[in-house]
Amino acid sequence: MGLSGMKDAQAASAQTTTPTWMQPSQKIAYPKWSNMTNPWVYVSTKNQKVYIHGNNKVMYTMYCSTGTKSSPTPKGTYHIQRERGLSFYNPFSKEGANYWVSWKGHGVYLFHSVPVDRNGKYIPSEAKLLGKKPHSHGCIRLSVADAKWMYQTIPYGTKIVIK
Repeated sequence: MGLSGMKDAQAASAQTTTPTWMQPSQKIAYPKWSNMTNPWVYVSTKNQKVYIHGNNKVMYTMYCSTGTKSSPTPKGTYHIQRERGLSFYNPFSKEGANYWVSWKGHGVYLFHSVPVDRNGKYIPSEAKLLGKKPHSHGCIRLSVADAKWMYQTIPYGTKIVIK
């Protein structure tokens, strides 16, 4: 295969590879919530990471994007609220997301997937910033797989610490 043929094959392979922002942040299995003692969640706005704590140690680390300087993620101690859903769209910001879980304001501040457009399609330019820099409107953006795990797993009342 010539050089141009190799480039074409690499390009085709890259197009069929699932983007990292669709996948879990780590190659290890998510922790089983019921097997952890005193589970809680720590969000580092400095490191752009979410740490799932249990058994007195970090059990899993997720990449995230928190709020910008003009629209920061509130810092402090919170608890997971009852509100959660499969998807939403905000016409004001022209973005939505999937797999959301509220932690402040009863649906105002959320853990959720990387953003989607009005048609429900993920926005790759936004998703590629995950873990690299603050880029949300105050919510905590996660990979699609991580957001789905949070939606399906994290119970009402779980402590959230954001610094």
